[in-house]
Parts: sequence; structure tokens; C-alpha cells
Amino acid sequence: MKQITIIDGGYSSYEYEEKLFSSHGYELSIARGKEERGPRPFESAQKAVGLLVRDSPVGSAELDQMPDLKAIVRYGVGYDNIDLDEAKKRGIRIANVQGYANHSVSDHALGLLFACTRNLQGKRAGSFGKPSREEIFELHDKTLGIIGLGRIGSQFALKAAPLFKNICAFDPYKSGSYMNQFKVKKVELGDLLRESHVISMHCNLSSETRHMINESSLSELGQVAVIINTSRGAVVREKAVLAALDSGALHSAGLDVFENEPTGPAQSGLLKHPHVVATPHVAWYSDYAMKCIHTRASENMIALLAGREVDDEL
Repeated sequence: MKQITIIDGGYSSYEYEEKLFSSHGYELSIARGKEERGPRPFESAQKAVGLLVRDSPVGSAELDQMPDLKAIVRYGVGYDNIDLDEAKKRGIRIANVQGYANHSVSDHALGLLFACTRNLQGKRAGSFGKPSREEIFELHDKTLGIIGLGRIGSQFALKAAPLFKNICAFDPYKSGSYMNQFKVKKVELGDLLRESHVISMHCNLSSETRHMINESSLSELGQVAVIINTSRGAVVREKAVLAALDSGALHSAGLDVFENEPTGPAQSGLLKHPHVVATPHVAWYSDYAMKCIHTRASENMIALLAGREVDDEL
């Protein structure tokens, strides 16, 4: 029986995958969490024709261990951990699960936005009196800047539209007419930084976007701003954000993703900063999103192996 391997364990159940793969004549092999996999995480995938992966790097060395591999599906969006050129060179089809968390991530971004602008970091009822910070501002006369107006960014724009006076976006891959349908003004990155009071990151991680928010870009801010990141940690240079928070160039930061995950001692200054709201890469999660990611990823895998077209294919 041909094998499909899940290389990154950690979800509570793979019942849907097991039933679907078995019904199509495939055996499911599951590697456990990173701390349980040992020094050879791809050992259990040597006979795999299909690979389901979350965050583990998949490059030439890993692909060499899977000579029969025909398809890779990522649980999630983006492909920053997969060597796409090497996989294509070997004739391996690749897909992910686009749009499964559009609502959960955009909802979470709104939550971080409110937590930052209302200065809710660590607040508890019981200590009443004057707010601990005077820089609490309303949104009705402010401008929101969105970096990346794809599925999640556009959903976020729709939800945020009633809150702000203006919304602008930077996305070189989206036209002005596309943005107009969300009542968003297309701008260049520099203009967005100068105009926006709140900046929300919704772009994929690539060579173009890595450290897009850095010392240089933050120096272009037109006013003290809030930054929200629910996309990928490395689109933001954390040292630059911490320095901007300390200098007062940034009002606050709402972060769900980080340059290194799990976070470590080197990031404690950012995580413990009084003007940072940090969550542990959970923006994607909801009951609906969890169900969707299992069903779509496994169905995409079966379709790829059967030679059928897949909407989520690269």
C-alpha cells in the first residue's frame, strides 16, 4: 500500500485524513511533534508518495530521502519552509490551504488592534482611576494602512472599514480597481507609512517582504503609529520595533507571529514591553478553521496524487 506521511504532528486528531486516505488505498504515517521526532524527522517518510507538512523545512536534503514523492501539501498558507524550485525540478506537485483562516486571522488582528489602541496590556478590573497611559486614541478620524491585500488582508479591510476614516493599502500584486471594491486606496509603501495611524501586516513571507518593517521604514512614519502583525514574524525586524517602541515612534505593537518561534530569552525585551500585546501564533485558530485545514489539506493531497486540478496548487 502506498504511503502518505504527515511529517509535523501536533494536531489532536487525524481521523479525517486516515479515513480519506484509506478509502483511496493509501496508508497514513504520522510523525510526532518536533520534540518527539528525534534527529531524523524524515525517517518515517522515506517511502512516502505524499507529504503533509506544517513548519519543518523541506529542501534538497529532505527530498533526497523521499525518492518516490509526488506531492506536498502544507497545512496552512505560504510556502516559506519549502524549496519550491527544488521540488518543481523533481516534478513534485505542491499545494497549501488558502483561505481557511480568513475570518479567524482578521478577527484576531482586530482584537490586537483594539487591545493596543485601548491600552489593554495586562489590565484587570479592580484598580480604578485614571488610565495608566494618556495616549489612548479613537479610530473614527484615523487612517488604517494594510500591507498585503490578499484573502486575509481584504477580509480585514471589510471588517475595519466602519471603524476608520480612511483605509489605504500597499500590495504591488493588486490593482487599484481590485482595491476599490473594498473601498481601499492603493498607495506605495512610503505613503502608507506616512499616512497611517495603524499599520496591519497581511503579506506572505518572501525575499521581497522579509524585514519589510525595519529601522529605515519605521523612520518614515508620519506620526506615532500602532503596528499589528498576524502574517509572518520575519516580515518585521523585531529589534527595530523594540527600538521604535522605546523611542516613542511607535505607540504600541500587537504581535501574533515572531522571527523565532517558539520565542526565546533574546526576545523577552519585546514580549515584556509595556506597550506590546503578544499572542503565541494562534490567530489562525478557530473551530471552523481547524476543521477546514484538515479536510482541505487531505482532499488536496488526494487530488494531486490523482492528477486532478487543485485550486490551492502553486
